[in-house]
Amino acid sequence: MDHWNIVPIGGQITTLRGGAVIPRLFLDAGEDACRRYLEFFAATIRNQNTRQAYLRAVTQFANWCERHGVALREISPLLTSLYIEELGQRLDRPSVKQHLAAIRMLCDWLVIGHVLPVNPTASVRGPKHVVKRGKTPVLTSEQARQLLDSIDVTTIVGLRDRAMIAAMVFSFARISALLGMNVEDYYPDGKRYWLRLHEKGGKFHEVPAHHKAEEYLDEYILAAGINNAPHAPLFRSIDRRRQLTDRRLSRREALAMIKRRARAADVPDRIGCHTFRATGITAYLLNGGTLEHAQRIAAHESPRTTKLYDRTTDEITLDEIERISI
Repeated sequence: MDHWNIVPIGGQITTLRGGAVIPRLFLDAGEDACRRYLEFFAATIRNQNTRQAYLRAVTQFANWCERHGVALREISPLLTSLYIEELGQRLDRPSVKQHLAAIRMLCDWLVIGHVLPVNPTASVRGPKHVVKRGKTPVLTSEQARQLLDSIDVTTIVGLRDRAMIAAMVFSFARISALLGMNVEDYYPDGKRYWLRLHEKGGKFHEVPAHHKAEEYLDEYILAAGINNAPHAPLFRSIDRRRQLTDRRLSRREALAMIKRRARAADVPDRIGCHTFRATGITAYLLNGGTLEHAQRIAAHESPRTTKLYDRTTDEITLDEIERISI
């Protein structure tokens, strides 16, 4: 394996070129197993967040196998089931299902590469998980307006934050899709401006800008002086002088901003980036919008996913419960 520039580090090995760590489970299985392990994460998973989540899942499983003295070719449906049972005692069901999906996909990749004869995890079933109501915290229309109005827009940071929140509320945008935008992705088409959102898998999703979002974005872009830099990031980080940098804002920084703005506006600070997606969908449906159109605006593959963000039935349910008079 010299041509891979691989050196041992404790119970694992790492490639000098990319710093990728390979668990001992694959090192002991030989060069082909190591190569397929690296190729799996490099070639089959394009989304960075998914890659990191799958890497953590596979690493935990590999370490579990090592602790129990299980070699790669000794992994069986029974052993995988035992691992999934143990995992379910400390993780919630969606996380367990994600771990199993990561292990199963990697084993498929190893089968294709003739490292394993069959996929030992193919027959293992994960925990059943059915969700009919999402858990994302949602703001009322009044709270959303209170949050937007509370932002001090005499500074460039305030203009940026208001434009970001408004864009998420009025276009149902995911935070990653919003932060991936460049200046040119807010563009005119006829009499209206549009948002070109950078969705998962390298896809683009285009939606017309709500007049309020358009107003806030125009003010931010003009104050930032970035209208002549079409290929530059639209939403940027700030430096110690509270000025915009050339660096794209990260998801962690965006979440910190939202928490800070929520506390300042006296709205629940348990909200997150996804709150504004759910808030916008709920407000749209409350005002007579259809689930079908909400699905298209949100770029959901299934209306069932859109329905998870719908909180319009919450008050109806409470009213019905209060009819129980004892």
